[in-house]
Amino acid sequence: MGAVCSGLAAWQDIFQPVCVACENFPARLRPMADPFIHWIEAKGIWAPWLFVALFVGASFLMIWRLEALSARGFEGTVLGTLVMPYCSGMGNLVFAFILGSSGGSGADVMANNLVNNVTDMTLVLGLPAIIWGIKVLPSDSGGKNSVKDKSGDGKVHQLNRLALLLTLVAVLFFTGSVWALGRKGSLNFNDGLVLIGFFLFWQCIHVFEVFKSDVRQGKSAFGWMLPLDIVLLAIGAYFIYVSTDWLVAWLQSRLVGFVSAKHLGWLTGWLMVLPNAMLAFYYGWRGQPETVYASQVGDCHVSIPLCLGVYCLYHTMIMPAFFQTGMFLLLGATVLHIFFVLVFGQLPKFFGWILLAAYGWFLWKGLLG
Repeated sequence: MGAVCSGLAAWQDIFQPVCVACENFPARLRPMADPFIHWIEAKGIWAPWLFVALFVGASFLMIWRLEALSARGFEGTVLGTLVMPYCSGMGNLVFAFILGSSGGSGADVMANNLVNNVTDMTLVLGLPAIIWGIKVLPSDSGGKNSVKDKSGDGKVHQLNRLALLLTLVAVLFFTGSVWALGRKGSLNFNDGLVLIGFFLFWQCIHVFEVFKSDVRQGKSAFGWMLPLDIVLLAIGAYFIYVSTDWLVAWLQSRLVGFVSAKHLGWLTGWLMVLPNAMLAFYYGWRGQPETVYASQVGDCHVSIPLCLGVYCLYHTMIMPAFFQTGMFLLLGATVLHIFFVLVFGQLPKFFGWILLAAYGWFLWKGLLG
């Protein structure tokens, strides 16, 4: 037992300098943004709304450049695979880092990520299913094999469905692991290492898939625009940090009302869903159901387990009161998503209504229960 404790202490000694370095890096860059921050603060009652707009704008800057990279085939490279999930969940990652480094509440971090993932998997996927329908596989309008046309689109759709099922199974595995580890009422440093290890293993699977894809295609997506894209992604990430840092401090200073420190996790969770939700509605309107799904499921991979693991490297995380409710709802919704995609190749409209009802129940239990 003593050897185990010594081993854990050694790991904490290793990670402590890393955490301190990560904590100091944004602080060193902060003076560059101070004039801009003071200019927004001078707008008085409009300042919080302007920082929300800055957060959304910075998120869309990252999404815009990632879409440009994807259009050039950049998703078939190692860097593209590694960068994409961090960008889609950057807000949640920054929130976990800010509260961890400042000694904030771990319950707020868990609430932030539960609200983010439950909203993604119920409300944000349910509404496009009701309005446009989410069909991962085209309808068999011409018979049993009509999806298999000469261009090979049928095979592409089948591969997309398999990739989507894999990501949904990952959500199920990550969520179940957090539920199992959190049943004792908290997540500690040890648990944080396990959760980060899960995420890194998931990334390694993608990296090896990318290597295989590069060998098959025999081409590279690197071009002269790559340095500019990386710079723009870094700018977007920095302003997500700046806006999130200000909004967290502002909410923590408010002690009365719904928009206050009492609901910090809920409010920031909704804020961080907003860019991906707008993306889902945009691609739903354009008739790209695979992207609607991918934008939400990929975001869930970063929230749980990575963001939780990051906070646990700083402090023990205490579970919020609605932890069990959120976990069971998220697990149930994920299982049903897997069922409908696997069996029917789509998300039926009636299931969209069920997802909306489930989200209403989540709000009632979480906020009023």
